[in-house]
Amino acid sequence: MKGNRIFKIAGGILSAFSFLLAGVILVFWEGKLLTRISSSQRRENFALNADVKETRGSFSNFLYANLAKKEAPRWQAKVVFGDARPILIRQYLEYYHSPLLPYADFIFAVSQMYGLDYRLLVAIAQQESNLCKKIPPESHNCWGWGIHSRGTLKFSSYPEAIEAVARGLKEEYIDKGLTTPEQIMKKYTPLSNGSWAAGVRQFMEEIEQGPGR
Repeated sequence: MKGNRIFKIAGGILSAFSFLLAGVILVFWEGKLLTRISSSQRRENFALNADVKETRGSFSNFLYANLAKKEAPRWQAKVVFGDARPILIRQYLEYYHSPLLPYADFIFAVSQMYGLDYRLLVAIAQQESNLCKKIPPESHNCWGWGIHSRGTLKFSSYPEAIEAVARGLKEEYIDKGLTTPEQIMKKYTPLSNGSWAAGVRQFMEEIEQGPGR
């Protein structure tokens, strides 16, 4: 009887010890697993941050990330390394101290995306508002876009305005065969005696040749 009792007690102690040991092992492996997950997550975050830093300076990624919210066109902007056209835009805006200067590359890329002459947006802005120096307060509307007797169309920022006007020119003018300043004028400002088109054409030539020449 005593031997059976001792055996039962020993068995109970052994079971308790085994249970305790199993618990310790389980906690140990869970800790290692969590450590691995945490380490893996840190590596993924590091890789993600590295990707963000790498692409943050890429203008095209910035452009498409923003235009994607507004149904960006299916074609892509084609910016060729060494292309002088963005530089010509920048020099022209800088010469006239335009508020659009920080968006020179954006203007060029959006023009490319919508198939516009790279000079057109800037030339119209020069004709309509002296390159944004004479616009309704807080409108960011340098193109006289949507301005009529009932009020003025306002944009929240210059990039928004640039994209909206470029898209409008593409859909309402270029796609309908109105490609030259003279043709665009007939719809853009039908009451003009021809001075609007003459001004836009003159500014386009000035952009290409360089201001002050």
